[in-house]
Amino acid sequence: MILKLKSIGVGVVLCLGFFLWINTQVFALDKKASVSLSHYIMGAMYERLEEIDQAIAEYKKALKIDSKNSVIHLSLASSYIKKNEFDKAIEELKLVIQLDPEAIQPHAILALIYATQNKSTQASQEYEIALKNAAKLEPKNIEIYKSLGLIYLQQKKLQEAKETFLLILEISPLDTETHFYLANIYDELKNRPKAEEVLKKTLELNPDYHQALNYLGYLYVEENKNLDQAQGMINKAMELEPNNGAYVDSLGWLYFKQGKLKEAIKELEKATSLLKDPVIFDHLGDAYFKSGDIEKAKNNWQASLGLDDKQDKVKEKIESLSPKPQVPGLKK
Repeated sequence: MILKLKSIGVGVVLCLGFFLWINTQVFALDKKASVSLSHYIMGAMYERLEEIDQAIAEYKKALKIDSKNSVIHLSLASSYIKKNEFDKAIEELKLVIQLDPEAIQPHAILALIYATQNKSTQASQEYEIALKNAAKLEPKNIEIYKSLGLIYLQQKKLQEAKETFLLILEISPLDTETHFYLANIYDELKNRPKAEEVLKKTLELNPDYHQALNYLGYLYVEENKNLDQAQGMINKAMELEPNNGAYVDSLGWLYFKQGKLKEAIKELEKATSLLKDPVIFDHLGDAYFKSGDIEKAKNNWQASLGLDDKQDKVKEKIESLSPKPQVPGLKK
């Protein structure tokens, strides 16, 4: 089994989130601006003291004088978040974006809010914008581009993901992780020969990159070729991470392809105890079916559907086990 990509890394923008620095905004030194600044500073002090209602009151006074100050709106949003008043926080963050379209913080904070509300689509969109804005500020920071590329992968924007990781390689041609992600993308794009080529390059750069060892080994197993080489890669990956359910599944699936059903079932059963994944249960169902244990095959295919009910092929396997109705008058 191919191990899922790591969770989207957004630390590069989250650290820009809730903390506000006074020196990001220059206040005009006229009387009105001075009064606004005074209220803003008082609000910041109250917020640090966790006296949030007073902080909100001071930020609102500052905004009455300087309504188009994005920094004050951002601070007010932060205070609303601390009170769990997310609708008001979202309203303020959207005002910040109107006032400062190139800002990073409001999009990053909006993404956090949407994520906590299980609004994954909106969260991904906001992360994407935050990362794009961050990239404009730091065009050579490959970690920002990696995070953006992973957002694209999550959204299934495969061409955008490919272009982003290819851009990283222009900046840092020897970045192993980028080659690995590119292999994932080529595989998703149904270009398996290119995926294999890039995985080989990944392993040239780092022979102990266990994710790439397992991935390339699994691809060989899927294509039923280079099985001895595949076993060596998968075994090495397991030496580096012995309790990785995805790697154990790869070994079990290799045994299945080799016709070693007893060994396959043993490894696949172990894999299901380490990782609840529909692919593993599907593999185990296949192994039991081929060994003649129809009941266990059905149970594992049903377990696979329980984790992902959109698997048409697994549904077909289960349906094939049901006896077909007899048409009256026809001989058996």
